[in-house]
Amino acid sequence: MSRHLRLALVQAAAETPERFAEGLRSRMRSPNAAELVVYPELHLCSLGMDTMSTEELYDAYAEPLDGPRGKALGELARELGIWLIPGTVLERADDGHVHNTAVVYNPAGDLVAGYRKIFVWRPYEPMRPGRRFVVFDIPGRGRVGLSICYDSWYPEVTRHLAWMGAELVVNLVQTPTAGRAQELPLNQANAIANQVWVASVNGAGPTAVGRSLLIDPEGAVRVEATGPEDATLLSVVDFDRVAAARKFGTSGDSWPWDQFQRGDTPLELPLYNGRIDPATWRPAISPDTPADLRPAGPVVHERPSAPEARR
Repeated sequence: MSRHLRLALVQAAAETPERFAEGLRSRMRSPNAAELVVYPELHLCSLGMDTMSTEELYDAYAEPLDGPRGKALGELARELGIWLIPGTVLERADDGHVHNTAVVYNPAGDLVAGYRKIFVWRPYEPMRPGRRFVVFDIPGRGRVGLSICYDSWYPEVTRHLAWMGAELVVNLVQTPTAGRAQELPLNQANAIANQVWVASVNGAGPTAVGRSLLIDPEGAVRVEATGPEDATLLSVVDFDRVAAARKFGTSGDSWPWDQFQRGDTPLELPLYNGRIDPATWRPAISPDTPADLRPAGPVVHERPSAPEARR
């Protein structure tokens, strides 16, 4: 059974919920309609933000994930029968704090994952940082990890997602600055170092500067937008490419996840007050990975399963 997933990265300017729903329905009329559709960071929560105070922004957009906006997004995913990542939303948590949160809905309309941005863009973003890495499974396809914009600057994020079994890392972006030039090679580096697919979708002008792209597990750009234009990037993610790169090596000669062997002593990491333990230096294996692409040899440790979504 192939593990191919038709993916759409929607590089669009910020929209109202009504325009968003209309545009998504229109895109799904295509004969090449995607199974997983991804929008940029704060896609539904940034119109007018440049003229708002923090309090006004939160009053306008922050609500619990199970609020009216969340219910409408779930209903839209169910109506269209797709996996939907509608960008990130401003989530008002039970404790009153506001987070920049990526949400994922399955074709039944259920909220299956919620990831709170860990590395908020300080000092410009006032949102409360998250403290959990999040992955989710698309049954029959593979495991997907979530990151948001500035998270891509911190290799620890993608490393942890890959360790948790992510084969595709979706990076949701709303970058209106020249910093997008640095984000592109950073996303390529994250894909190469972890042998995972990376999809980085930025907003279109005038909200952001675009240049969205999809990168394969060996670092090649499969599809990209060259500027800030409104664009829907369609491609197919082959999840088996991850296991193949790890088995046969990136370019046939690099096996970063097989660097450590039995008998190697732990490598101390003073920066983290921790260590790399050779006994646990191997990513989790998606249950959908074919047997002939699984690592040879015994499994020397157990890996945590994908965390449950916050409801």
